[in-house]
Amino acid sequence: MCTFFVLPIALSLLLVALYEGDVMMIGSKTEHDILEYQVVIAMELLTICLIPMALRLFKFKPVHRQVVDTSGRGLKKWGAVRICMVGIPMLLNTFFYYQFMNVAFGYMGIIGLLSLVFIYPSKEKCRQEMLDQS
Repeated sequence: MCTFFVLPIALSLLLVALYEGDVMMIGSKTEHDILEYQVVIAMELLTICLIPMALRLFKFKPVHRQVVDTSGRGLKKWGAVRICMVGIPMLLNTFFYYQFMNVAFGYMGIIGLLSLVFIYPSKEKCRQEMLDQS
């Protein structure tokens, strides 16, 4: 699970290294204003909606029932979903930042990175979340 947690961070850092090292072309979509506007709106909505949902995911009753199941499969499955809900938009925001050179994407990527800290999948944190809900 920890590898799965580090994967979007590592991929985002790889994107930054590729763009900053001039391996990939920066700002290739800067002349497409309407496309930029649409992507900014979509990513803002996605980021603003998914982060709070990921933070509260274990409190939803169907998810909570699967998480507290003794087999542990529910915890792994929903933990992975939770990481994806924050990690994928963070990765997309990093990519779009370099495509459009719009700081809104950079800020949303940073917000995603900071939000990942709150969903770090440590066993102690998962136990604490399950005790809080019982």
